[in-house]
Amino acid sequence: MSSYFQLILQGALVTVGVSLASLALSIVLGLAGAAAKLSGRPPLVGLATVYTTVVRGVPELVLMLLIFYGGTIGLNHLIEALGSRQTIDINPFAAGVLTIGFIYGAYMTETFRGAILAIPRGQMEAAWAFGMGNVRTFVRITLPQMVRYAIPGFTNNWLVLIKSTALVSLIGLHDMTYLAKQASAATRQPFTFFLFAAALFLVYTSVSLWALRWVDRRFSLGVKRGHV
Repeated sequence: MSSYFQLILQGALVTVGVSLASLALSIVLGLAGAAAKLSGRPPLVGLATVYTTVVRGVPELVLMLLIFYGGTIGLNHLIEALGSRQTIDINPFAAGVLTIGFIYGAYMTETFRGAILAIPRGQMEAAWAFGMGNVRTFVRITLPQMVRYAIPGFTNNWLVLIKSTALVSLIGLHDMTYLAKQASAATRQPFTFFLFAAALFLVYTSVSLWALRWVDRRFSLGVKRGHV
């Protein structure tokens, strides 16, 4: 029994890796999507709108299977068209990260867009009047305030993202959900091992909540003093 628990703990590290890599990708896509929607340029606004609409309307499992199986087929057809006989298989870890990051990039887009819109535009105009460029204005003025406004939505997206990593078990990645399923099948004790996996997810989300509350306090210090 102890060996199965050790395997699930090893799978938990894979789950952490998928979660963090997917989060990084979703943040990049979210910032890009928010910038596109706020750019005022019709092609960029339209592209970002299609992205967020499609992703939020298609089930996560369907997207994951499309990327894992459809992506492999598409790449192999492309390679064959180029005259090569070599075949490529998409790594389950990469497929999981790309899919989850792509999905939650759409949710992050709306979170970041709403946070930026909550910042009074006069502050950015004042920064430009003092000669600050767009990049410096974003780093010094927009970003710190955006974090404060985005934290509630970001926290919700992150917690749901963590739970969504369980889907990667369906494409063969040996995360803790996959290993818990294997252990339960071998021992015929599904309750024990799935309860253990659920407890690990709960620990993971609890630590995340603690860290995000610290970030929220860090970026809200001045605001809290102003209300005293």
